[in-house]
Amino acid sequence: MTLASRLSVRAGLLALFGAAVLISGCHKKVTPPPPPPAPVPAPARPTVTLQANPTTIDKGQSSTLTWNSTDATELSIEPGVGTVTAQGSTKVSPTDSTTYTITATGPGGSATATAAVSVNAPPPPPAPREPSLDELWARDVKDAFFDYDKSDIRPDGQQALSSTADFLKAHPSVRVTIEGHCDERGSTEYNLGLGDRRASAVKQYLVSLGVPADRMTTVSFGKEKPFCTEHNETCWQQNRRGHFVRAN
Repeated sequence: MTLASRLSVRAGLLALFGAAVLISGCHKKVTPPPPPPAPVPAPARPTVTLQANPTTIDKGQSSTLTWNSTDATELSIEPGVGTVTAQGSTKVSPTDSTTYTITATGPGGSATATAAVSVNAPPPPPAPREPSLDELWARDVKDAFFDYDKSDIRPDGQQALSSTADFLKAHPSVRVTIEGHCDERGSTEYNLGLGDRRASAVKQYLVSLGVPADRMTTVSFGKEKPFCTEHNETCWQQNRRGHFVRAN
C-alpha cells in the first residue's frame, strides 16, 4: 500500500472516531428517579374486654368489673363508673340488674364491650301471722286491781276491763271465770266475802260494757291463793284483784 493510501485510511478512521465522539456528546446522562416513599401504616383499631364477677348478686352486695384494652387513649364505663385507665378493676353495687358498657377510643377508631350484673329481687316479706287465741288472751285480757278493803272499780280498773270486754266481745265462744282475791290481812271469812264482792263488781262492769252475763261465772278465793307472798304493801297490792281464767 502506498503512503497516500495509508494516509487516506488513517484519515477515514479519524473521521469515524470524531463522528462517534460528536454523536455521544449530544446525549445527556439521565439520573434514575428516587424510589417512592414507604406507605404509612394506619393506626391500629383499639381492643377492649370487660368482665363482671360475680355476674349475679343479691341486693346490697357488690360485683367486681375487670377490663383490659390496647391501642386506646381514652376509656370510660357507663353507667356510673366514668373514665378509667387502660386496664384495672372496680367494685359496683347496682340496685337493679344492670349492663355495664366500656368504650375505648383511639386514633384507629373505637371499640366497646359489655358485662351484665343481675340483681336478685328480695323475697317478699312473709305474710303477717295472725296471733293465736292464747296470745290475744295474754295481750288483751287484763285484771282489775282494788284498794285496801274496797270492791269499787278504780279508773285504772275501768281501762283494764275495757280491754278485757273488747276481747270477750270479739271472741263470743270464750267463757271466763272471774276470781276475787284479797291480801293476807283480815280473817279468812271476811276475805272470802270481800273477794266475792270484787268478782261480782268486775262481772257487773263487764256486763255494762256489753259482755253477756251467762259467759261469766264468779268465785272468791279470799286470801287463800296469793299472787305474791311477801309481807308488804307492794306485794299486797298485787293480791287485791279480780282475776280472769279461761273456762274453755
